[in-house]
Amino acid sequence: MKYEVKVLKVGEFVPDMLENGDMVIFDDCPNDTLADVCYMHTRCEITAPIEVGDTVIVGTKSYCITAIGDEALHTLQELGHCTFKFDGLPEVELPGQISLKGDDDPDLLSVGDKICIK
Repeated sequence: MKYEVKVLKVGEFVPDMLENGDMVIFDDCPNDTLADVCYMHTRCEITAPIEVGDTVIVGTKSYCITAIGDEALHTLQELGHCTFKFDGLPEVELPGQISLKGDDDPDLLSVGDKICIK
């Protein structure tokens, strides 16, 4: 695994974010407003380069990375923060975003579920 974290808390508005096609994840969110729309998770170091074509596992579902924003890997490494956009597009809309393609929409995660990149 290049990256693997466990969900510690699910923000109140995460279901709304998933309905809009986004998932925002944090490991240490000092801003209470952001914590309401995030999955809080354990801290992890990126152990190998993350690239387009890699697989992201969200709970039990797998997705292929189709695009990575210029800031996404930096903020993931430094803050544990990244926005996953389940649009499968070859370009991201935001610099901190990773676009993903898969057969199914993501399920709402629970405490203890994993988010992995391999």
